[in-house]
Amino acid sequence: MIAVTGATGNVGRALVERLVAGGQPVRALTRDPERAGLPDKAEVVKFQADDQAALFAGVTRLFLYVQGAGGRMPELLDAARTAGVRHVVLLSSGIIQEGADETHPIHVMHATAERQIRDSGLAWTFLRPNAFATNAFQWAPQIRAGNTVRGVFAGMLTAPIHEDDIAAVAERALLDDGHEGAAHRLTGPAATTNTDQIAAIARAVGRELTFVEVTPQEAGPLLFPQTPPELVRGLLKAFEATVGVLPEITTTVEEITGRPARTFARWAEDHAADFRP
Repeated sequence: MIAVTGATGNVGRALVERLVAGGQPVRALTRDPERAGLPDKAEVVKFQADDQAALFAGVTRLFLYVQGAGGRMPELLDAARTAGVRHVVLLSSGIIQEGADETHPIHVMHATAERQIRDSGLAWTFLRPNAFATNAFQWAPQIRAGNTVRGVFAGMLTAPIHEDDIAAVAERALLDDGHEGAAHRLTGPAATTNTDQIAAIARAVGRELTFVEVTPQEAGPLLFPQTPPELVRGLLKAFEATVGVLPEITTTVEEITGRPARTFARWAEDHAADFRP
């Protein structure tokens, strides 16, 4: 049995669907099972941070999303180990690397989780993706409403990764030997600017879209209305540092799954319906 936290998130959902399609027993942990909309063959269980022991009965492997721990990572890891979980695959962050700003809130959150997992005594694998293609959902409300997209840093460069490519690597890390103690850095196959991404979405939805650059002060509340201000500041600072700088590009997805990472254009095609009114 494989337990998946964050099972209704972009990566968690894709992973549950992959495991179910492959005939693997899956326990999908979510705070709202009634609205999860997960595959029928998945065992969908309500995640309760104050009663974690029951979550892991019969589970041997765990996919862990940092925020899916409910702010009680040590207790969750202890409950998992006691129940018989042997291996944890953590969705971490590419911000964890040599020379990174260790005070950045995203770095702190993921570095803390990695340390707690190392200290837990469980076998572990860390997935460290850089930019997610799903970050483009920040523009979806504007695209559904019209043809002008307001955002920051038209020239910022990233190599966005399809969430299902992350899930494909997670699937192999959970099912195959040889991933214990590994930290896999994951990216998409090519560098794109924000302008490039809007153009790819425009082709996918069959419309002409225009990207208009705005200041970070304007963009924060517009693009990240539900995100804490200190985290928004950290994100915008990280975005600014990518302008004109070629991003890291890895071949890890192909090396582990046997097929190349998908392009942002492919991601936009897969999600065209999310950008239509």
